[in-house]
Amino acid sequence: MSEKLNEIKTGVVGVGHMGKYHVNVLAGLNSSTHQLIGIYDVNKDNAQKISEQYKVKNYESLSQLLDDCDAVTIAVPTEHHYKIAIEAINHGCHVLIEKPVTPKIEEAIELIELAKKKKKILQIGHVERFNGAVIEVQKIVDNPIYIETKRIAPFSPRIQDAGVVLDMLIHDLDIVLNLVKSPVKDYYAVGQSLKGKHEDIAVVTLKFENNTMASLMASRVSQAKERKLFITQEKSYIILNYANQDIEIHKNASSANITMPDEIRYSQESYVENLFVHKDNPLKSEHIHFHKCIMGEADPIVSNEKDLETLRIALASIEMIKKR
Repeated sequence: MSEKLNEIKTGVVGVGHMGKYHVNVLAGLNSSTHQLIGIYDVNKDNAQKISEQYKVKNYESLSQLLDDCDAVTIAVPTEHHYKIAIEAINHGCHVLIEKPVTPKIEEAIELIELAKKKKKILQIGHVERFNGAVIEVQKIVDNPIYIETKRIAPFSPRIQDAGVVLDMLIHDLDIVLNLVKSPVKDYYAVGQSLKGKHEDIAVVTLKFENNTMASLMASRVSQAKERKLFITQEKSYIILNYANQDIEIHKNASSANITMPDEIRYSQESYVENLFVHKDNPLKSEHIHFHKCIMGEADPIVSNEKDLETLRIALASIEMIKKR
């Protein structure tokens, strides 16, 4: 556990597409105990624009920002995560870093070990963990038989440095690995590249030691946008909609067929329960949790060791896809 702070001075490194959302959330959390003190970005024009919009200091160098901060959020391209996070931790900063933590497992291990040595919080930005529906579904999942995820979206030329596994599917991998209370026994991945050098469609199948199975599908070349999780249990079927933060629970389903002279009619009897979900901004909830961990008021909801497992399987899946 890191040392307890009574006040957190925080900054944001990288204020591009995702970074500006972090700035917006942190500016809204400003209080006597949390203060957004500045930003840094190599794109000086964009940094100045965000600085003026949120009335926050635009630092000339990364080291100057780190010198003034207790914590930083890193939202730069993945290839730069390792270098900036190492510098931040060595400056004495707690770090919230966008997923994936690094593009190489060796770099992730080194970051985690350094954070432990320096007694700093290293939180990976898997924002779906803080989706209200995900938080609630964790309370009702008990020995799932089969889990299926579907995450599709239209193509965005903005994402150039990663394929769909690290860009999208890793969210569902993180959720599934934390829902199933059993080690992964085996996994298999297939995919295809359509728009560039990285995979744009991927399916990862997992089998756990307790015989739970999961199939995770992601596509960034769809004409629709959908993010859903389906869980089959012995006495219920759960549908979670990430976008709406809604949960449907189907229970006591039974089916029968009646043979008639001209047709076969099917009947099904069940009821659907819509679970109440406290809906909030998941990114806001992520930062609040990060701050609580820094202040010694909470423990990380997911361990860095579990983060490593998620990254290992994601990177191995990409290698499988490349070889097929």
